[in-house]
Amino acid sequence: MSAGMVRVRYVGGPTAILEVGGVRLLTDPTFDPPGDYPIGTRKLTKTAGPVFGPEDVGPIDAVLLSHDQHPDNLDASGREFLSATPLVLSTGSAHERLGDTVRALPNWTHVDLPRPGGGVVRITGVPAQHGPDGTEHLVGEVTGFVLSGEGLPTVYVSGDNASLDVVRAIGARVGGVEVALLFAGGAQTALLGDAYLTLTSDAAAEAAEILAVRHVVPLHFEHWAHFTQGGDTLVDSFDRAGSAKRLHLPEPGQWIELSMN
Repeated sequence: MSAGMVRVRYVGGPTAILEVGGVRLLTDPTFDPPGDYPIGTRKLTKTAGPVFGPEDVGPIDAVLLSHDQHPDNLDASGREFLSATPLVLSTGSAHERLGDTVRALPNWTHVDLPRPGGGVVRITGVPAQHGPDGTEHLVGEVTGFVLSGEGLPTVYVSGDNASLDVVRAIGARVGGVEVALLFAGGAQTALLGDAYLTLTSDAAAEAAEILAVRHVVPLHFEHWAHFTQGGDTLVDSFDRAGSAKRLHLPEPGQWIELSMN
């Protein structure tokens, strides 16, 4: 794979294998089957399982865990997967709950992962807001990630972010972003009523405009009952925004190869 290429293999929900600069990463591991998953006094309903299990993921250099407190972003099988992964990057709250399995990556700090043949992939923690302003005490701490390196495309992994102001702040600080993995689906739960906990389809299209990205791969837009939007609305929204060429709607198990040439 050339240095100017990014590869994404969609597993299901928020989970994907991401290959950048010869480094293999996994986002929010969720491998449990469909069913009801308790969260406090409520439950989230998973409507479809992953296209393959953790045994088929292959070697992973690091897990990018947006947060650990919700079962649609980290489930029981995902927690087992973390224990066999050399590096898990997430929030300070996740480190407090999961211990040394997780390394906290505060906003705007970074770690460098060595690339095969030399150089590094830099992983920077960036803000994410899992709902409207002032709701972090209800939904908990969440993070996003930016991947960069000499001669590499810059990749943004949003995590469960619902705020376009956050996207603007990241764009202003990071500069050019070539690829964005945007957690979409317009998630809603009884906890916050009609408020959205992740980007809607229209907001995902606007985020692509804000960042002026070349490629968007949406994640976390299906397979759970609390999503209000999905693949069809993403296609419609990007069409209306004149950004249809940016959107790469994944199919479970499919590799998407994104060239910067």
